[in-house]
Amino acid sequence: MDEMNFDRELLREEFKESLKSMTHEQRNAYDRILNAVSMDLGGFYFVYGYGGTGKTFLYRTLSASLRCNGKIVLNVASSGIASLLLPNGRTAHSRFKIPLNINEDSVCNIKQGSSLAKLLARASLIIWDEAPMLNKHCYEALDKSLKDILRFEQSYKPYMPFGGKVVVLGGDFRQILPVIPMGSRQDIVQSSISSSYLWDYCNVLKLSRNMRLSSSSSSQDNCENMDFANWLIHIGDGLAGDSIDGESKVLIPNEILIDDTDTGFEEFIQFVYPMLIYNLTNTDYFKERSILAPTLEVVNEVNNNIMSLLPGDQRVYLSSDSLCVEEGNMESQLDTFSPDVLNAINCSGLPNHQLCLKEGVPVMLLRNIDQSNGLCNGTKLQVRRLGNHIIECIVLTGDKAGRVVLIPRMNMIPNNDTLPFRFQRRQFPLIVSFAMNINKSQGQTLGVVGLYLPKPVFTHGQLYVALSRVKSKKCLRVLIQNNGSMPKGSTINVVFREVFNNVT
Repeated sequence: MDEMNFDRELLREEFKESLKSMTHEQRNAYDRILNAVSMDLGGFYFVYGYGGTGKTFLYRTLSASLRCNGKIVLNVASSGIASLLLPNGRTAHSRFKIPLNINEDSVCNIKQGSSLAKLLARASLIIWDEAPMLNKHCYEALDKSLKDILRFEQSYKPYMPFGGKVVVLGGDFRQILPVIPMGSRQDIVQSSISSSYLWDYCNVLKLSRNMRLSSSSSSQDNCENMDFANWLIHIGDGLAGDSIDGESKVLIPNEILIDDTDTGFEEFIQFVYPMLIYNLTNTDYFKERSILAPTLEVVNEVNNNIMSLLPGDQRVYLSSDSLCVEEGNMESQLDTFSPDVLNAINCSGLPNHQLCLKEGVPVMLLRNIDQSNGLCNGTKLQVRRLGNHIIECIVLTGDKAGRVVLIPRMNMIPNNDTLPFRFQRRQFPLIVSFAMNINKSQGQTLGVVGLYLPKPVFTHGQLYVALSRVKSKKCLRVLIQNNGSMPKGSTINVVFREVFNNVT
């Protein structure tokens, strides 16, 4: 019912308007995919285009076209924040019950005959955005599960990927690839969807016109934006600078570079958050502004720095940490790891033991709470009121922007294989978000971006993702701290060019 509960007339009007606005490339992709659905041909497609080429616009048009005729379209994305951009979107792990600890033998946790299995059997189209950022085993798990679910259906095609279901993946291989803890360059490339056995069946549909940077009414601005777009493509392809074993030194243009001087950091903050103190009550102020940094350590440093500049009383929330009593933890370990040791652990996806907040500051949600109401990992909020057991916030992103929500404390167990034990942290699933990790920004379009690089980026696509979040070069500033190790105004770019070999 959730996937068919739409206003068909409204969708039909949206579809007609979208069809008129399509570029030639988008229309070609739309026709091929829709033909495969209407003729029940099955098919595996990959919509390949860099940021701003209208991939989300294409997905919305396909969804409206089929849903206005009573058909089911399942929209998913690899990240929570990207799923909010899709109509009725969900994260792929949530929708398909994909295991968090994935390997080549994994399958989705979907039982034959269950309501989810019936939904997948009835779905006419599956759209999966930001595909390159997940491990190929996620898609192979769905392939095996769909073949199992569909084998009793008339439309089942055992010789086709996903059992003959039409599946559309989308994304950009210039962006960040799957995160492999302690993985080598080869491990990361081999984990990409383009290295999967499924890729032999894939039809690549390319989008090349940048809609995000060509929307200006001024011809001069359009010319500048196209030059900027071409520079971004060169960065993403690893062609900017002299590339040596995947790394190259990229010179940042002077017009977006802030000098690393005594006042450089203050100038940098002022560009992204002008008159910050007087805008803490403005909910629109933080919607499309952010500082990006390559590591969580730098993000925390920037957030703490800005928090110290703001007036008002600060509220400190401390977490309650405890070791998980399970077979893997021996009784001797329970005494070894004191609360102080557990409190000192900071890792990705987990709030700090000491969470310092003030009313009006922007925060980011670190857990999926209620996706139907826009509360998922990566959702940006603004603190409205600080209570003892509840934090009242206003949603800043997605179609639920402006809604007032209550965030409770939660029990969270980090999914981190490098820890020799499992522990539980009870804390508000929030982090201050004046600055955020580059990886978290993937899939978002921002109005004003400051890229802070006290250390260079360290993996494929990070520099490209950070620089390509804006609609115009005028809305971007970069602050680099090289400490004399490289020429002034230059930084490292990392691109694993072999990942492009199978993308034709």
